[in-house]
Amino acid sequence: MLSKNKSKFIISLQKKKVRDEYQLYVIEGDKIVREYVSAGMPIKSLIAKPEFINSFSKDVTITFETEPVSYEELKQISSLKTPHNALAVVCMPEQKINQKKLLKEKCVVLDCIQDPGNLGTIIRAAAWFGIKNIVCSEDCVDIYNSKVIQASMGAIIHVNVLYSNLEEFLKAASEKEVPVYGTLLEAESIYDTELLDNAIILLGNESKGISDNLIPYIDHRIMIPRFTGNKPGIDSLNVGMAASVIFSEFAQRSV
Repeated sequence: MLSKNKSKFIISLQKKKVRDEYQLYVIEGDKIVREYVSAGMPIKSLIAKPEFINSFSKDVTITFETEPVSYEELKQISSLKTPHNALAVVCMPEQKINQKKLLKEKCVVLDCIQDPGNLGTIIRAAAWFGIKNIVCSEDCVDIYNSKVIQASMGAIIHVNVLYSNLEEFLKAASEKEVPVYGTLLEAESIYDTELLDNAIILLGNESKGISDNLIPYIDHRIMIPRFTGNKPGIDSLNVGMAASVIFSEFAQRSV
């Protein structure tokens, strides 16, 4: 049985300031917990139904604390309306920006992405198309927000997500002559643009787009053309959907 203090602590990790203080975050769901265990991620404790804990094969080494609980106990500490069979408390990785390394390979830069679902979708798309690094502005939604983790569907394991001052980061990229592709409404179709493999892909806020102070750093202005006429309800692409299209095009050109 889970103690009241531990229950309260797990619930408190839904708040960013608590996560930052303890350098811990929570993941939920059978699939994502199994992926974390298989990948050898730094799990501090696993809170799950007994049958879930017992389902791990003998080949899997459990090096973390396990807490068998009932479904009712899971409901009390879960951030989901319908909890799964397992929840885990995980240690945050050390966040250090190595600009030299980041600027040597394709990198996604996100300016003020606010919706957790969008950030999770972008992380998932990046992992799918082989992009290893994402640099977020300091006002982006927190990567360890539970909705971001759910939307990423475990892809967060495979992508290095960092937070930084974007103006400083893009200035360093410009000095190294790393091309920056920025998504803007008035721009060239991505299908007609030369896409270089060693580049930065800059995506802006859901409603405001890319911040004015970052636009001077853009070398190539790109957009996804619409293949239908003006129709009600179809005036733009969600940033997560747009990211998938853009990543796919970059990946295809680099093959």
